[in-house]
Amino acid sequence: MFAMNRNLLRRAPSSTTVAVALGVAATVLAPCLAAPPKAAKKAQSQQQRQRAGLPAAVTADPPSTIMEVAAVDRSGRSAVHQAAAKIDSLLASSWKEHGVEASVPLKDEQFLRRIYLDLGGRIPTYEEATRFLASKAETKRADLIDNLLESPDYVSHFYNYWADILRLLERPQKTLFFEPYLWYVKDSIRTNKPFDGWAHEMLTADGRVWDNPAVGFQLRDAGMPLPYVDNTVRVLLGTQIGCAQCHDHPFDDWTQHQFYELAAFTSGTQMRGRGKNKNMMSRQMGQAGARELIQEAKQKLDRPTAFVQFVAANTTAVSFAEAPLKLPHDYQYEDAEPLAVVSPKVLWGEIPSGARDADGREQFASWVISRDNRQFARTIANRMWKKVMGVGLVEPVDDFQPGNPPSNPELLEHLTDEMLRLDFDLREFVRILVSTGTYQRRAVVYDPASGTPFRFTGPALRRMTAEQIWDSILTLVAHNAWAVQRPTAAEVAAAVNLDLANPSFDAAYGMFERFAKEYTPPRRMRELQQTVGYRGQLLVRASEMPAPLPLGHFLRQFGQSDRETIEGARTVATVPQILTMFNGQITHSMLEKGSVIYDTVVAHTPQEAIDVIFLSVLSHKPSGEDRKLARDEIMTADTPAAGYGNLIWALLNTREFIFIQ
Repeated sequence: MFAMNRNLLRRAPSSTTVAVALGVAATVLAPCLAAPPKAAKKAQSQQQRQRAGLPAAVTADPPSTIMEVAAVDRSGRSAVHQAAAKIDSLLASSWKEHGVEASVPLKDEQFLRRIYLDLGGRIPTYEEATRFLASKAETKRADLIDNLLESPDYVSHFYNYWADILRLLERPQKTLFFEPYLWYVKDSIRTNKPFDGWAHEMLTADGRVWDNPAVGFQLRDAGMPLPYVDNTVRVLLGTQIGCAQCHDHPFDDWTQHQFYELAAFTSGTQMRGRGKNKNMMSRQMGQAGARELIQEAKQKLDRPTAFVQFVAANTTAVSFAEAPLKLPHDYQYEDAEPLAVVSPKVLWGEIPSGARDADGREQFASWVISRDNRQFARTIANRMWKKVMGVGLVEPVDDFQPGNPPSNPELLEHLTDEMLRLDFDLREFVRILVSTGTYQRRAVVYDPASGTPFRFTGPALRRMTAEQIWDSILTLVAHNAWAVQRPTAAEVAAAVNLDLANPSFDAAYGMFERFAKEYTPPRRMRELQQTVGYRGQLLVRASEMPAPLPLGHFLRQFGQSDRETIEGARTVATVPQILTMFNGQITHSMLEKGSVIYDTVVAHTPQEAIDVIFLSVLSHKPSGEDRKLARDEIMTADTPAAGYGNLIWALLNTREFIFIQ
């Protein structure tokens, strides 16, 4: 035991890990895998065993079709490889210029684990690993890339990525029911919607969120028109102009007057349907119907607040009508007077000719996504580069400015050209990046504090995100990780859409009660616990979890953002993380009878078990030394099953598991 833990945990986070491991592995985790004594079996009722074990929805076989994902065009594979070779050529020139050497190419088992984590957000299963490693096909890496890109895993993983950027919450305000917007983001990834079209929809959408879910982007900053402009420019144009809301930017060229000129394009955006559009009359009628229901609720209900919020959500709708924007009353610069009306003007370039006669919001959106506005393509190319390689060519990715030049300007402009050539097909762009020889090299350490530009001799060594760790452990637990999925916009609409033109209090309150049972966070959490709950945890993909999760949840402990700030997630190590990996409920779940790894191990002979465990957790077979240490542990444990539990637990607590190498 001592020798095994000292060696198998040689890549563990700290010596504290090793010390705790010696006392915890056999006494805490191993009994989960070992069979309980006969006396204990008799003492347990069927109900107790059901409550202690994994939920049936998780141990069941997954559905034959989880979701329909847009297919990858395999006929274009040669073009992908040509584009990847061009990127490698540009990087090779940079390496030569700066006197650096490329990292070593990845072995198949290293590539396997990395590509599953980077495209699918999880480690491969034992079956997936053995199938890939046994394949002799020359195209097996390209085949795996394409298979992952058209899988539900890809949709889930990239949803988590965008959820952090777009600050996706189910209830950003009490009168905003955002499930349809969350579904919209996920569905845009599933259908591989071109990013420029996706952005244009979000910037110009009208209506209620369950009728037109793209309005969620504008509603996310409801009541805050100036922060909305700041956040939009950060996300879509990679430029920080927020300081100029209050004064000229201290470190960049942006002035307060320029900020207000840009904000003038969208100043007519309304959140209560008072705009001059084709739905104005019906929305005015809706406001009257809502007032009638609210007045009646205050007379009939002791606690009308939740019902009033439900009705108010039905009147929350985005619309647009031109409205002037004035400078603040304390404006202090000489180029204009306080409270002067500002004329709309873009930060650079021009409004596309086809949008010059459109309303201000359409002009703004058309300028943002214009092919002539290279900054839009440049920003998303840089974001995708960082997503794949770990470091952006411009860092931070939302701080493009003269004082922060790209580490490789020629490569960045080439990637921008590629994004335009691909018509903003983000998935195809990612397909090219992961097909490069550079990506398929060993990860290298990047120290952002060194002051030296990262030369991309391989991807940067990274810790898994919170979602990747969760979904990887879930891969060891759940045969069906998709027992629960987010509701669609249509499902939410059926539960929340009131007829405000002909208001009936009884009908409205009946719908409110049904909605409360299905979609309010406490009720929804109880329902999920009954379906996929295990000792307080929900055994489903991170993308399908409630948002936000409480502070003590595994995902929050490991750095998932509270979704209040753009890209607020973190990947730094903490002591609570170590304790959770040692003895958290999610680590116990993988050793329960019926878990994936339990069933996989018991389906093989004792002679095969060590290889099975290593391939399941780390995606490779053990070295000769590790095999001997593992065998010794299993032989000296109270039972072989207890030894297997110790081995699984020890590998889960290595640095090799936590990092994407």
